Amino acid sequence: MKNRNKNRRHGFTLIEIVVAIAINVIVISGVGVLLVGGNRAWQKCYNSANNQMKQDALVTTLEFGNAGRKSNRLCYTIYKEHGGVYSPALPETDDPEEIVHGDAVEFRYWDTEIDSTDSQNLMDTSKMATAYAFFYIEDKKLKVDYGSYPPGAVSGSTGIKNTANVITNILAENVTISDAQESAFSHTTMNGIGQGSVRINITLKNPDNNESVQIMTATYLRNIWPR
Repeated sequence: MKNRNKNRRHGFTLIEIVVAIAINVIVISGVGVLLVGGNRAWQKCYNSANNQMKQDALVTTLEFGNAGRKSNRLCYTIYKEHGGVYSPALPETDDPEEIVHGDAVEFRYWDTEIDSTDSQNLMDTSKMATAYAFFYIEDKKLKVDYGSYPPGAVSGSTGIKNTANVITNILAENVTISDAQESAFSHTTMNGIGQGSVRINITLKNPDNNESVQIMTATYLRNIWPR
């Protein structure tokens, strides 16, 4: 009987090995391209979401909104600034309703508890606030000063910004205001009285690549004291 397994081949031919290697190389190269592309896309998204300009925009929005929401609607002030002197921004027309623009805004709020020595546990109606947050732009930086009220952010007699016992935080850098805007801050007045919705409109620019982000938001002053 003939041995049928005598001529059976064992292993692979050189051509089969070359073809298999080529197929593997193509598959591995394709996977590598996908991995590299995915990593670059992820890195681009991460850098876009976490660069300093985007973080400044987020911090500004949160800080501005928080300060306004806890402040007294009857006691805030928007200012015009000329040569380092601040004066309240006033309506410029006789219209009952007007949008008034300014270069800075001072929110005033309470940072102390109700006087526990008051037998009726009532707040002193003469105290409209005990602290302030003053938002302004200086050297292309958006800053906020925190201090006590009174005296407040601006000296009533000189119009000079108070600096004693003040904590200053820089919220954003490379701040600009477009030519179409009059100023960074605004609110609506009715018969000269602010209605408590204060807006900020500024642009942050990255000097390295000219990328920019615009911050347009508003905060509503909900507290009214005394009633």
